[in-house]
Amino acid sequence: MTLQGKAWSVLIRITNTPRPYAWGSTTAIADLLGTEPSGGPEAELWLGSHPGSPARIVEGADEEDLAQWTAAHAPGGRLPFLLKVLAAAAPLSLQAHPTLEQAREGFARENALGIPLDSAERNYKDPFPKPEMLLSVSDPFRALCGFRPVAEARADLASLADARLKPLLDRLTDDTSLASLVAWLLERGDTVDEVVRALSDHASGTIGDERGAWLGSVRMLAEHHPADPGIAISTLLHTVLLRPGEALYLPAGNIHAYLDGLGIELMSASDNVLRGGLTAKHVDVAELLHVLDATPMPAPQLEAEHPMPGISVYRPVEVDFALIDARVSSGSERVIPSAAQAVALCLEGEITIGGQSLRRGEAAVILEAVPVMGGDGRCVVATSV
Repeated sequence: MTLQGKAWSVLIRITNTPRPYAWGSTTAIADLLGTEPSGGPEAELWLGSHPGSPARIVEGADEEDLAQWTAAHAPGGRLPFLLKVLAAAAPLSLQAHPTLEQAREGFARENALGIPLDSAERNYKDPFPKPEMLLSVSDPFRALCGFRPVAEARADLASLADARLKPLLDRLTDDTSLASLVAWLLERGDTVDEVVRALSDHASGTIGDERGAWLGSVRMLAEHHPADPGIAISTLLHTVLLRPGEALYLPAGNIHAYLDGLGIELMSASDNVLRGGLTAKHVDVAELLHVLDATPMPAPQLEAEHPMPGISVYRPVEVDFALIDARVSSGSERVIPSAAQAVALCLEGEITIGGQSLRRGEAAVILEAVPVMGGDGRCVVATSV
């Protein structure tokens, strides 16, 4: 194909090294992709042009990495989305992400204040939003996401019949009380530590999710982050257990935390994270509350479209990306509903795109709109919409 005056093959082959965040699994990404484990935690494999960890080019272009290639050849100088493989062996931080307007304002404000981009105190690393979705590979993938109805949370907390929880229940009055309650917990108001101890005590005696998935999440958080107020915040949120092929979509303002499991994550290419506990990193309570959507909502699961056999398309509303889960078998072909400059990752077997093959664990940028896929295997494709 021809892109900005230059002829290219259909695929630019890419690779990367998993990010060694402490919460990462030591085996899950290697087991999925058939690669050699590093021996340390492997938390996220980034397949995009984000400068935090741009994918390296293996074949198909002269540039060293995808950040250099997109800067020179791609519309806008960047891929607007970032595809990741995420493997959590321990809970990630509670967090929320800004809207486009909030990201632009916050980035400009922190630049004007002279806060270095690599400062631990920095909230906004770029002027972009960070809506994201996750497709589960493991069974299950456990996540906290979005506020559940206050009446539901109150009923679960009251069922513990513990007087130490009265300060929490007294503040959990209706759906409008959530933002002030989160602020009280994160600022460690009077009796917050006692509330967290009470919840941890009750959760320590549970086995699996025998008393509800929400208390199972409390137990997990208390094991990894003892005494953290995020333990109490978790009781206000949906605990979602995704099965393989099930997905979540997390829009701006949605407070969430991935707790355990392996998944394929797709997001706008941004690194803007406002944290709210379960971490030793910077927590800016005021800025978190500024971006937080404290409205109760249903658990934000995302249903797939099935335009043809073997093709599942996860297309969140109001964003410019989609994730395609494609399965092909010998003797069949599938037309993939993607734009040019999509990113593909082969998860099983061997697939062909434009006559070029990708084997399990291999990834590439696809430079052909609506490509034809054949072979015998499975791949995921991140694309603009």
